[in-house]
Amino acid sequence: MLHRRHLLAATLGLAAPRLAVAQGEAWPSRPIRLVVAWAPGGAVDTIARKLGQKLAEQLGKPVVVENKSGATGTIGSAEVARAAPDGHTLLAMDNTYAMLPFLFRSLPFDHATAFRPITVSAFSPVMLAVHKDAPWADLAALVAAAKREPDKLTYGTGGIGSAPHFATAAFAQAAGVQLFHVPFRGAGEAVTAALARQVDLVMVSLGSALGHVKGGLLRPLALSGAVRAEAFPEVPTFREAGLPNFGPNGEGVVNWSGLAAPAHTPDAVVNRLQAEVATALATPDLRAFLASIASAPGGMPPAAFAALLLEETARWRDVAGGAGIERQ
Repeated sequence: MLHRRHLLAATLGLAAPRLAVAQGEAWPSRPIRLVVAWAPGGAVDTIARKLGQKLAEQLGKPVVVENKSGATGTIGSAEVARAAPDGHTLLAMDNTYAMLPFLFRSLPFDHATAFRPITVSAFSPVMLAVHKDAPWADLAALVAAAKREPDKLTYGTGGIGSAPHFATAAFAQAAGVQLFHVPFRGAGEAVTAALARQVDLVMVSLGSALGHVKGGLLRPLALSGAVRAEAFPEVPTFREAGLPNFGPNGEGVVNWSGLAAPAHTPDAVVNRLQAEVATALATPDLRAFLASIASAPGGMPPAAFAALLLEETARWRDVAGGAGIERQ
């Protein structure tokens, strides 16, 4: 499912021992506030709440999840960036964070330095899906149709500059096709539009459309990742489907969600948090929950997460330029 390098980093994180906080051993001294920069009910929110419950049990302090949505996640992110760097206010972020510099002319925080990455919570594959009665038997047929008639095939997303917008733009660039973008107010509306055949295709996380796929209403043509998803062994990866140049090593786009702390949060607190998250992700019930939404546990060390952010920020810069996505 995952890029091999990310799997290795996650495995190293899961194997890390709990670390004692050498400085400020009283941490946490009060409830931890976990800010989700998105509305309730989405993948980031759901994973954050499950993880928060585990961390509360392990740390002996409540973990209070607060949703501060709006402006593509920048409202909640800005609030955490302004918080005291003491480990009691954290941000639940996702891969959209790496896209922000190419969506806005200015941000209410310094994108490169405002946060200390802690670890990835989960990785989720991305699925390109069409209606069950769509005329394309496989990805090659869809690409061929798009090449014959540029801009005729439509795709729905949760809005201009959303993660599915970037992901589908990256797919179109790799396939050498031109698709017509139809933005909606959320990923759920885009999936509904695909079910109603108002758009031809959607590129969404597998977890967000799992019920429709299992119910036979949506037909996945390809999934991101290095190997096929256990839940859908019959669905090829993008590389297997004939698109070896889509994403790093031909593995397409893999969504992730993770935790970050305000800049200047002490190393001891960041390392302790990463170790506690890795411990939580290793528990059977949390692993089973992630598997139920077609996701895999993270747990990578802070340095590996920081490297992933830099890598993805550079990648989305190229995609935004090629797709003509303009800063607002």
